[in-house]
Amino acid sequence: MEIEDLLNEEAVLPNLRSTSKKQALQELARAAAKVTGKDERDIFDVLQQREKLGTTGVGNGIAIPHGKLDGLDQMRGLFARLEQPIDFDSIDEQPVDLIFLLLAPDSAGADHLKALARVSRQLRDATYCDKLRGSEDRDALYALLTKPLNGAA
Repeated sequence: MEIEDLLNEEAVLPNLRSTSKKQALQELARAAAKVTGKDERDIFDVLQQREKLGTTGVGNGIAIPHGKLDGLDQMRGLFARLEQPIDFDSIDEQPVDLIFLLLAPDSAGADHLKALARVSRQLRDATYCDKLRGSEDRDALYALLTKPLNGAA
């Protein structure tokens, strides 16, 4: 599974304004509702429930909130570059400025985990993340996100 299978240009937010984790999740849920056609509140609730299990702030300024959403037809992603880093209760206690939201159908099974692993692998590359942080243009961010990294499959 490639990032381009999860993401379209409308699902790239180059300058998300948010001052807290909750507000960021609300804004992401609002944007994801537009992309998926699903209810914003349902998306927010799924994200909140996942965060209760443990933070999705994976470190190095990156968060990958995710969950399974009833009635979703396929896996969907949404990427946000925050204007200002926020506290996301990350495992390394560093603020987050790059967020990749991943929503999967209830029936996704292992595909959900494969997509999470793919996103995580791509966002572990520090040089790649620096390029994402350095771009405020939606088209440029989408191009970076959907271009496979060297050696990435």
